[in-house]
Amino acid sequence: MKDEDIRFWSKISYEIMEEVNEVISPLVGQKKAGNTVKMGADGTPTKLIDLEAEEKVIEILESTGRPLTLVSEEIGELKLGDTPSEVVLVVDPLDGTNNAVKNIPAYGISLAIGTMSNSEKIMTTDDLELGFVKNFATGDIYQAVKGGGATLNGEVISTSNQNNLSNSLIGAYVYRADMDKVDQLCKMIRRMRILGSVAVELCYVAEGIYDAFVDVRGNQRIMDLSAAKIIVEEAGGLVTNEYDHPLHGKLNVLERTSIIASGNSNIHKELIRILGEGV
Repeated sequence: MKDEDIRFWSKISYEIMEEVNEVISPLVGQKKAGNTVKMGADGTPTKLIDLEAEEKVIEILESTGRPLTLVSEEIGELKLGDTPSEVVLVVDPLDGTNNAVKNIPAYGISLAIGTMSNSEKIMTTDDLELGFVKNFATGDIYQAVKGGGATLNGEVISTSNQNNLSNSLIGAYVYRADMDKVDQLCKMIRRMRILGSVAVELCYVAEGIYDAFVDVRGNQRIMDLSAAKIIVEEAGGLVTNEYDHPLHGKLNVLERTSIIASGNSNIHKELIRILGEGV
């Protein structure tokens, strides 16, 4: 992606983050925000607050006049513009919907932008070059450019250097997970946090607040973690599935994976041993 394109799409991403925040703010903590209004492209219910967020994203992208492919949780894949485009924008308009509905302060937006690099036009995480995550509850903005490092509110961030799993703080998503694995992990770490906002929690790994984040259900949408994956890796962290394989998934609403993200290779290897290979 050229420098001028990076600047343009960064500007648009900031506009999206600001205006989506404005449109959902009156709904946060409101019962009607959680009303189901339709079924999303991935087969899960779309809440009113999700729809409002996504419609604002589409409105802003249409106003740019730029052709692109949008991949978003509720609508699926949408081609914008009259001419073919190599640009792909992957958005989770509201990560942590249930938190927003209940006014639990861990919810935000995730945006990843890149260009399709293969002749068959199959979009994967390898095509993504920019990542943005905003925690609406705090106003914090995490961002990264592939090969250019990661920042929080403009300040450079890096992952934890905690090498001892027994002293670590781990974030997790464990709903319907293999509880034997979870139980084994809990016996070997110091603390676990479960906040229900994967993109935000992955950014906590990038910032060094969490030493790692795990979700071993095999059911995490690739698109939901696409932006945070760039941010974690540019902050010096590692992101794989539970078997230590790189995440090269296709960018669509149906592609799923497990995920282990960590600050360093020592912690990562221990987590793979426990969660992927078993003890």
